[in-house]
Amino acid sequence: MAIYYDCQRCTACCRWPGNVRLSDSEVAALAIFKGLSEFDFIQKYTRLHTGRRGLSLIEKSNHECIFLDGIDCTVQPVKPQQCQDFPNKWNFPGFEKVCQAIPREIPD
Repeated sequence: MAIYYDCQRCTACCRWPGNVRLSDSEVAALAIFKGLSEFDFIQKYTRLHTGRRGLSLIEKSNHECIFLDGIDCTVQPVKPQQCQDFPNKWNFPGFEKVCQAIPREIPD
């Protein structure tokens, strides 16, 4: 049996340092959602990804996601695929210590 994690939207994953990479289509969707041009969105909310291979979201000084407001994702309807995929399609060793997702077994 495989394990699937049901996200509880605890936002712990939004609070640790990392790189949220953005595709061109995600930049476009986020810019529209924020009511900005793509150029202005890029200038305000992104940085060059480590290794200079695309764009990543900037973080607040405390390493939280720039779009986290308390326990709410302010871009939830258009949040990046990388965010949507955690913790089932990617995670890191020990993520269960901070993430409140509920594991459940599913048939292979």
